[in-house]
Amino acid sequence: MRKIYKNAVMQEMPAPEMPRSVKPAGNLSEVDKKILKILLQPDGKNSSVDLEKKLGIPRSTIQRRRRYLEREYLEFRYVLNLSRLGFRRVDLFIYTGGGGTESVARELMKRDEVVYVGSSVGEHTIDLRAEIIIRDNSELLDVLERVKAMSGVRDVVWSEIVQVLGRKLSIPSSIIDRL
Repeated sequence: MRKIYKNAVMQEMPAPEMPRSVKPAGNLSEVDKKILKILLQPDGKNSSVDLEKKLGIPRSTIQRRRRYLEREYLEFRYVLNLSRLGFRRVDLFIYTGGGGTESVARELMKRDEVVYVGSSVGEHTIDLRAEIIIRDNSELLDVLERVKAMSGVRDVVWSEIVQVLGRKLSIPSSIIDRL
């Protein structure tokens, strides 16, 4: 279970399942794609009335298709700018052994500073990626030592984004066309 804080109230939500293979799209109509292209723009705050005017599609169709897209494909969340509050986001790359990857992940999720744990493929010495929120290097060192001491952990390395050099705020239209 993940803890999600919304309006200062803690809500328990199951951690999202990551598919082992990507399901092929095929349920998206041309209308769906047009709606997505507008909803996924950086400002992203469009009412059904706005969509109706921009696309020339009846509001009832917009509302029905939007509900479908929100239920099946869209994720909505707020992101807190932690750096403005004196906190940092750090990624831990964890090498596990002895088949204990899932038990290490469960132990990590019990820690308050851990906000995400995912199983990874690729580099053979990285089995898990965990995102943590810390205030300073002292907290980072403490977390690293505690993770290294966990049963099943062989090694831990960390990385931190110190400057964003580019970011696309939207899914490119060419990608949406391929859905």
